[in-house]
This record gives sequence, C-alpha cells and structure tokens, in this order.
Amino acid sequence: MSISAEPAEGVGIADRAHVELSTQRVIPLRHPGRWIATIAVLVLAAQFVHGLATNPFYQWGRFGYWFARPVILRGLWVTLEVTALSAVLGLIGGVVLALARLSRNPVLRTISWVYIWLFRSVPLIVVLLILFNFSALYKTLSLGVPFGPSFFRFDENKLATELVVATIGLSLNEAAYAAEVVRGGILSVGRGQREAAAALGLPRWYQFRRIVLPQALRAIVPAYVNQLIGLIKGTSLVFYVSLLDLFGQVQTMSSTYPGDVVPLLLVATAWYVILTSLVSVAQYWIERRLRAGER
Repeated sequence: MSISAEPAEGVGIADRAHVELSTQRVIPLRHPGRWIATIAVLVLAAQFVHGLATNPFYQWGRFGYWFARPVILRGLWVTLEVTALSAVLGLIGGVVLALARLSRNPVLRTISWVYIWLFRSVPLIVVLLILFNFSALYKTLSLGVPFGPSFFRFDENKLATELVVATIGLSLNEAAYAAEVVRGGILSVGRGQREAAAALGLPRWYQFRRIVLPQALRAIVPAYVNQLIGLIKGTSLVFYVSLLDLFGQVQTMSSTYPGDVVPLLLVATAWYVILTSLVSVAQYWIERRLRAGER
C-alpha cells in the first residue's frame, strides 16, 4: 500500500489563491478634491489669523487694557444676573405652558397656544420697549377683587426698575420658546412608556417624574441649551431699556472713547464667546451623564 503526500486538488487551488492575494498590495482610493479643499481652508485660516495678529486696526494693546476693567466687569455681572433670572423664570414658565398645551382642558390649551403664538410673533426689542413704557398705560397697579374694590396699590414707576423690566421681558419671551422645547421633548417619549407605567398602577406624577421626564431630557437639553445661548446674546438688547449690561457698557465707553470702538467691540465679543463656551461645556457633561444613565 502506498500513501500519496500530494494535497487534494481543491485545497491546492485555494492555498495558491490565498498566497497570491496576500502578496498583492492594496492601493487606497485617492481623494484629490478633499486634499485641495483642506489646503485651501488651512491657507484661508492662516491668512485670517495673520491678519488678526498684524493688523494695527484691532489695537490689541487697548483690548488688553479694557478686557478686565471694572466698568466692563460691572456690565458682565449685570449680563449674568439678567441671564440667570430670565433662564430660571423662562424655563418655569415654559414647563407650565407646555403642560397646559398637553392638558385635556380646552381653555388651558387655547390660552397656552395664544401666548406662545403671540410672543413668538413679536420681536423681543418690541416687548422690552412696551414694558419700559408700561407706566404710560397704567400709572398704578392694584390687587383686590376683580371688577371690585382694590386692597393694595403699587406705583408702577417705583416697581419697574430697569433690571425688573429687562428680566420680565426676557422671561416672557423665553417662556414661549421653552414651552415648545419642553413639549417636543415630552412628545418624543413613546406612548407605550406611559401605557406600560399606567398598567403597573403607577401614579401620574410618578410616571412623569421617573419615566417620562428622564427620557424627555435627552431631547430637551440640546434644544434648550441653544435657547440659553440665544438668551445670553439677547441680553444685549436690554441696553435699549437703559440697563447697562456688558454691551451697554461697551456702547457707553465707545461714546466716551471713540478711538477705542474696535477694541471695545472685541472685548464684548470675547466675553460673549467665553460665556457661550462655558454653557456648551456644561451641555456636554449633562448629555454625557444622560447617556450614561441610558446605558
């Protein structure tokens, strides 16, 4: 008996094909257009940075002088104060309006819809100017029985300071947009989640707090952070109601020092970029925590 050492015909062909493929070099697909676009963008970016650094028109020395001046920091503090108050009050109002729009009560749904429609239609500067001149319409405010006697009267001129007018105007405007953000986040949660919770006999408030809200936040946070960034930049309009925020102080100093208009505007730009960047960083960590909870 003799045993052949030759491999089977099919196995030999497969082995030879494998050796041939392993010896071939894979040539990657070339993208010349991508490289051209990259080089063009880098060249434009380098030219822009070079212009910023070498153009004497920007007056970077004066920029450094004004950046942390007490007058600028006072305006920055006013901006932070107005933003914080308006963000909190606007979010609370937005949650109330969103729940009213989702309510089964037709009166609440109608009132909420009209409010959102009205404040999304009227420019913010118009709202601020109307509130600033509110004393021309109502000299005093009273608290008492509707269509009856009043128990307390308030002088509107003493109550409506510039800070109060700015905060109320921004909060009213913010609540209309926050309501749609919150409502969209709630509607993004599948109906089956609420039905399953109801089948388990969980109370409605518990369903909303422990099941609906944690899932809705993943859709609410990115959209509301956009609103918050818009609110930070929108505070620049309070200058028109005589409140000297960051932009108001820059405008005032520009009138006093007309030669420093450009560096002062760059100072305002830098501070707004810093504030919005901090909000973006906070958004990143909040979203990361929400994703960790989902996993």
